This record gives sequence, C-alpha cells and structure tokens, in this order.
Amino acid sequence: MTPQTLIDHLDQGSLWPAPLSADATFDLEAAYARQLDVRQLRVARGEQPRGFKVGFTNRTIWPRYNVFAPIWGTVWDTTLSFCEGEGTVSLARTCQPRLEPEIVFGMRATPARCATLDQLFDAIEWMAPGFEIVQSHLADWKFLPADTVADGALHARLLVGQRTPLRELADSASALDVQLSSATASLRQGDQTVDQGQGANVLDSPLRALLHFVNTLRACPGAPDLHAGDVVTTGTWTDAWPVQPGQTWSADFSAPLNSLSVRFTD
Repeated sequence: MTPQTLIDHLDQGSLWPAPLSADATFDLEAAYARQLDVRQLRVARGEQPRGFKVGFTNRTIWPRYNVFAPIWGTVWDTTLSFCEGEGTVSLARTCQPRLEPEIVFGMRATPARCATLDQLFDAIEWMAPGFEIVQSHLADWKFLPADTVADGALHARLLVGQRTPLRELADSASALDVQLSSATASLRQGDQTVDQGQGANVLDSPLRALLHFVNTLRACPGAPDLHAGDVVTTGTWTDAWPVQPGQTWSADFSAPLNSLSVRFTD
C-alpha cells in the first residue's frame, strides 16, 4: 500500500486488505520510512504535528501482541485534546479502538544530545495523566511490529488531563523516576474496575521510557527531533481495552498524580 492508500484507510476507519509484513522485505526500517512519508502527506494537507506517542513500552503485554520492543509515531493537532480531568472524545472513523492510561510529558526544550536523565528532566515543562486511544487497521489486532509502525504506531486520539509543572511534583530526575516507578493506576469502565497497572511496567518508569524514545527517534533516518511545546505520551500502564461510543472510562492514578475520565461519542 502506498502512503496515500494508508491515509485513505485512516480517514475511512477501514481495515487494510492485508498486512504490509506479508512482504518479507518490509522490515522496521521500511516501516518507519513509510510512516514518515505518510507524515509528509498529512502535513501537506494542513495537519500539524504536535508531538509523539511511544507504544509497546509495557513489557507485561509484549507476548499478547507479539511485539517485543517500543515503537513511536506522530501525535497531530487533529488527534490531540486537553481537559482538566473530564473529557469527551469522538471515536468517529477510528478502527477497532482501544483505550490506554498513560503519563504524558510536555517539553519546554529540545533535550541535549546523548541526554542523561537529569538533562532530560531539565527539558520537561509539565506532566499529566492521559488516555491514548489506539487503533489497528488489521483485523483482530493481529500484526507484526512493522505493521504497527506503518499504521502510525497505532495512534488514533490522545486526551491529556490536568497538566502539572514538573517541579511541583519532584525536584530532580531521580526523585521523579522513583515516584513514577512506584505509582499505580486503576482503570475503570463506569463503576467497574477492569485493570490495574503501575509505572514500573513502562520500561521501569515513564521517564525512562521518554529517554529511550529520544534516543530511538534520533537514530531513525529522516525523523524530526523533539522541540519545545511537543507532547509525548509514554505507553500504557495496563492492557489496551476495547471501547465504544456511550461508554465512560476513568483512570485513578496514585498521589500525587491526577485522575482522568473520558466519555466516548460517535
């Protein structure tokens, strides 16, 4: 499938006819090149990149999806929204959508080259709870890693909750790392708890997931760098759960993180 064909399926919320990985030569390098081609087409039609999503950082779900390393993709002005704790997200033209509770960072500067955790901490402006709505254009979420990358890293929507300046939560990278690693989250649909997770699931902590992403992004030929104002969502703390219009979901993160809820519409 060409980059334009991939955009057509994205716009229509329709399944691909076959996995791109059916071609044995279509590897991760080719998949990122295809993803960046799609990015150029989306920019050309007026969409604006607003940051990145990092996926498959939760090691506990790798065997379930047959993906054993993180991936990344672009977050867009057309897919990103903010709220102060309760938000509404449309599922229109999504394909087999699922929900993931995550931690989102807002950047105040481009991280230093070969950044340490301390230097990365200095480049972050704020942190917030988030819900990423992910999707797969292959039936039943059956894919290989290269398919997920070409499929925009499975990104569909991102709802960002209450943003808190980073230095109100921790005064150093090491303090934040420990705090996030030990934090927990409870995911609920309505009044029913459906899953629980913790920050340590995400490459040991969301801060370390962010550092891994920065290094991976810079190693990808043709990829843009992080910039001030970018948002980065760092991967789900639980499994990804199917969602549909009319449902309300909530994530209760342990203190000092904030909770977040979302109502889904058509």
